[in-house]
Amino acid sequence: ADILDSYLRTDGVWTFTRNKQFYKTNNEKECAGKCEAERNFTCRAFLFTRKKLQCLTLAENAKMTVSFSSTDTVLYEKIIYLMQCKKGIGTDYRGTEDRTQRGIPCQKWAEKIPHRPNYTPEKYPKAGLEENYCRNPDADERGPWCYTTDPATRFDYCAIPECEDQCMHCNGEDYHGEVSRTESGLECQRWDVQEPHMHGFILKHYPDKDLKMNYCRNPDGELRPWCFTTNPKKRWEYCNIPRCNTPPPVSGLGSQCLSEKGEDYRGRIATTESGNACQHWNTQFPHKHGWIPDRYPCKGLEENYCRNPDGEKKPWCYTTNSSIRWEYCTIPPCDRTEQEIAGMNNVPVQVPLTEECYRGKGQSYRGTTSVTVSGRKCQAWSSMFPHTHIKTPDRFPDADLRDNYCRNPDGDSSPWCFTTDPNTIWEYCNLKRCDDHTQE
Repeated sequence: ADILDSYLRTDGVWTFTRNKQFYKTNNEKECAGKCEAERNFTCRAFLFTRKKLQCLTLAENAKMTVSFSSTDTVLYEKIIYLMQCKKGIGTDYRGTEDRTQRGIPCQKWAEKIPHRPNYTPEKYPKAGLEENYCRNPDADERGPWCYTTDPATRFDYCAIPECEDQCMHCNGEDYHGEVSRTESGLECQRWDVQEPHMHGFILKHYPDKDLKMNYCRNPDGELRPWCFTTNPKKRWEYCNIPRCNTPPPVSGLGSQCLSEKGEDYRGRIATTESGNACQHWNTQFPHKHGWIPDRYPCKGLEENYCRNPDGEKKPWCYTTNSSIRWEYCTIPPCDRTEQEIAGMNNVPVQVPLTEECYRGKGQSYRGTTSVTVSGRKCQAWSSMFPHTHIKTPDRFPDADLRDNYCRNPDGDSSPWCFTTDPNTIWEYCNLKRCDDHTQE
């Protein structure tokens, strides 16, 4: 692993700290090595100046001292000292919580009053026993603890939250961790810059997507978090975020009726508003699609029940009618009586399996493909960046110009989209034409 993977990088920042050491190094990795080997103090961060090749190891990070801008400087902070949560039993927790779960202030590890400690900084130099911060030097299964300042209570445990942000639930739509390298090891490009890749994922356009620094995120409903890379030859790539062992947070038990867009609908209606039976989500016949239950574990894609996994205006499904790809379903609103709702929960219809494809010119295509023939990501239809255009949802209300899905609003030869590559305005999408004579 790269030694810099355990640091958070910030360009153009200098921190004021008295406790530091100067070294002459050739690059950031050598400077990181000096920080790891520092014996004069606990090294929490280091500064590297590009022109002078100067390395400063620091006892404090930006959370503990004053910072100001400095053009030629890069600040690297050890992530372990920035995290205020614990992984597992928290033996590597190095946060600054200094009170127990009952609110009692902790005793300093180096002091002997009111309690004479068994665990001291001298005996356990690698346990991070600094100040009076909660720690777990003895690998206690209940997590970090401390000696207390209450003479009647020798020690108590601390309420340190789990680092759920270091793993992902579902497809990582709510992932807020600090992984900033792709699965092949490429460093991520910052979301607020346009080099080496220009893109439309700007914070003001996506204020609720937490597009901070160069952290991996999933702002567009991909299979898992991703980022643009700092390699000019590789536009974007998925990140290797582990799945959480804990169950995903519960946002209600799943509604049996329609509220708002019905994204939480988990009822058993399995016919469309025109009476067509729904196709099973785990089959590909008669319509091939990308909404596979294993890929989207939190969307409720069970059997052939109507669902709304993509933020449509209401629940829908692919149909068993080969000439009608998908339709909305009629779901009773939540102000109906329980008896009425129960009467509309039809028994699901079993159906057999085909492909995500388009018929004719693809003007009726309503799938979720958002990649072009050359592999470029599609620009959202409602966005004007990087390409300004007039193919907007308002001007083409019947063309279903949702998100950045491939569509054919203007009668072209097949579905297409504007791309997020500023050098390529638009391309046809990576879709096949359906064979009207396909047999099961």
